[in-house]
Amino acid sequence: MSFQEQLQILRKEKGLSQEKLAEMLGISRQAVAKWEVGHSYPDIARLITLSDFFKVSIDKLVNDYEENCRLSIEENKVDTINGKVIEFLCTAKQHTYAGKCAEIKSSRPNSHDLEYVEGNLKYIDTYIGGEQFAGEEALWKDDIPFWSMNYTGRVLGEGFSGNFLKEVLNLVPKENPYRGPMVYQNGQYKYHCIVNGEFKWFQGYEEIYFDNTKVYECFFHGGTIK
Repeated sequence: MSFQEQLQILRKEKGLSQEKLAEMLGISRQAVAKWEVGHSYPDIARLITLSDFFKVSIDKLVNDYEENCRLSIEENKVDTINGKVIEFLCTAKQHTYAGKCAEIKSSRPNSHDLEYVEGNLKYIDTYIGGEQFAGEEALWKDDIPFWSMNYTGRVLGEGFSGNFLKEVLNLVPKENPYRGPMVYQNGQYKYHCIVNGEFKWFQGYEEIYFDNTKVYECFFHGGTIK
């Protein structure tokens, strides 16, 4: 079932007109109408709002997840120039937080810092907090920074598992080398991730459900540094 079909069903189940749904979301009726005929697709922020409003996960909302995301969310294709860098980034992620590696000396009071170096490339992930956290991952070449990603997230429920999150992040795909795969499930846990943009400028959102209850969410964005 396509996103537009799913949206119409959810809207009608609540007994809402396009006008009423638009009013409750703070958008125009034309925007809702275009979504429902497939002429446009909501951005990340709107998808999250719709997910929360209808109390369904993002992947249930769009259902045919990968196909629908491509309607307006650009695929992050790795070009030959960034190929080596992205391969290094994925490896670095797998050898630091996702790989449960030891932390290096804190760069700031009470911060958690992780580092991975390979040749003239360096990766550092530094974050603060725990159940509610914020941090930055960055890349250097010859000690000159050229890419970064900021993130902030929070634990929403007792069913959250840090081990499941690390398991997901260890599967970071080269086509979207930011967090985890678009959809991943293991037992009662399910992970979703959406990304808008390219390696040089992007934003995204990830969430974890446990037994159909959202227990974790994280926003991230970043791009190249000049």
